[in-house]
Amino acid sequence: MVLLGPFAVKPTLAGGGILLRPFEPRDIDEMGSILADPEVLTLTGSVHTSAEAHGRSATLDQATRHWYETRSGQSDRLDLAIIDQASTTCVGEAVLNELSLENDGCSFRILIGPAGRDRGLGTAATRLIIQHAFRTTSLRRIELEVFAFNPRAQHVYERAGFTLEGRRRDAHKFDGEYVDALTMSILRSETIGLD
Repeated sequence: MVLLGPFAVKPTLAGGGILLRPFEPRDIDEMGSILADPEVLTLTGSVHTSAEAHGRSATLDQATRHWYETRSGQSDRLDLAIIDQASTTCVGEAVLNELSLENDGCSFRILIGPAGRDRGLGTAATRLIIQHAFRTTSLRRIELEVFAFNPRAQHVYERAGFTLEGRRRDAHKFDGEYVDALTMSILRSETIGLD
């Protein structure tokens, strides 16, 4: 017997100039340059020095490509490509993961490449996926972690309704300096029209 998780159905969501949809082959190709972007690498904590953040290949290796190709088969997480409706290109991803059915909670993460920044697309994607999760599942809590050196992301999360809960001091080391990690969350009861 196979148990289906709350994210077995992969939606296409639209609003705010974007589509959120399951990854298609073209989207996966476009993720190569996004995942090689120095700002993405730095702000996601994927590297620990500025030097490491530069010179990454924009071509995905076979393991990463396979990982994206298999996201639609995962019922315990929701990985969606962020498509800029104006250009019809993939500019990033929005993900609900680390599902805890026992606690009716999960985690959220998002990353946006250079072509999607500073246009409100991250805010739109965050709102869309959070609203979808609260409307279609029994989740009560969605949490995230963001580094203190990423105030742009903190602002996006606050605009989408997330509340700062705490701080993990000196949680990440970058270029020899320690950076705090901030924990934020949103509850179903804090989302307009849902309870």
